Amino acid sequence: MPRYSRSEARDWARDSFRGVHNVIIPSYTADLTALNEEGIRHDVRRNIEFGFAGALLVAETSITLDEYIRFVEIVVDEAKGRLLPIHHASFNTLEQNIDAATRASAAGAEFTLLAYPPSFYPLSQRDIYNYSKAFCDATDLATMLFPVPLWGFERLHAAAISVDILEELVDDVPNVVAIKAEGGHPSVAGFVQVWNRLADRVVVSMPIIEHAIALAGLVPLQVIATSNTEFYSSTAPHLLSLAQSGKTDEALELLWQIAPAWKSNESVAPTPGAHVVHRMAWKYQAWLAGYNGGPLRMPTNRLIWKEMRAYRQALVDSNLPVTSDHDEEFFIGRNPA
Repeated sequence: MPRYSRSEARDWARDSFRGVHNVIIPSYTADLTALNEEGIRHDVRRNIEFGFAGALLVAETSITLDEYIRFVEIVVDEAKGRLLPIHHASFNTLEQNIDAATRASAAGAEFTLLAYPPSFYPLSQRDIYNYSKAFCDATDLATMLFPVPLWGFERLHAAAISVDILEELVDDVPNVVAIKAEGGHPSVAGFVQVWNRLADRVVVSMPIIEHAIALAGLVPLQVIATSNTEFYSSTAPHLLSLAQSGKTDEALELLWQIAPAWKSNESVAPTPGAHVVHRMAWKYQAWLAGYNGGPLRMPTNRLIWKEMRAYRQALVDSNLPVTSDHDEEFFIGRNPA
């Protein structure tokens, strides 16, 4: 259960939602019939070792709700308060998402990222407001809103969710505590507008590392959340720490050093034409940095050799850590079960 009340959620987020928050994708047994508990625990330990403040517990891997809640329980148990577990509100319907958030909160999740189901087809920005408010009203979890081109809302507003609607939600819903501001991506215009309008009231995150570190040289960015920053091992937390301590030039020089990696990452999410995040690629990128890896259930994007080779070479070119294990071992995982 969260450590704060709804009325305390924003103060809690301002104090506690800091640092870099990446993702943990669940690991499965070799036959894909069950969760791989030791693989999940391995990833939690790796996250803590690299200095991540928290992690989005990814739901978009054909995981059942019961399995997902067990996934949350495993992460919470292994982390023992050393990592903020972020619930991924990305199930099939509003009702399922409310049920999942209630159960995830009871299992130890303390925060949630609000996504929108593929079957949600709003006819107006007001419909987006109504869905978002209905979800937030049904849970006490601190919630991060997420305007991003992934949802296809640009037919209603070029920023996916207009800043006016975001502001209404901030006005009306006390447990809206943060905004993952990717509206209009790859432009940073959505972030800038949200920052200028709402950063004094809620936490504003830019999850894309090449934008976040540059912006942190201009504004007091307190959090980078949530994306596949484990690809860079411990570098993303170090970059934010440098930027926040006023070492902007040092942070930017390191950002330039790892440019081959973040440039290669631009091809990963969302998959062009598919409007989904390539979770298999993200899991492979994490495996290159020492995470568990292992198979994912169908349906999943297929990861082929030339993509794997490109991600691996990008880490080499960036002078970042990369496993010497052969690629076929990714599909087995470091803790096979």
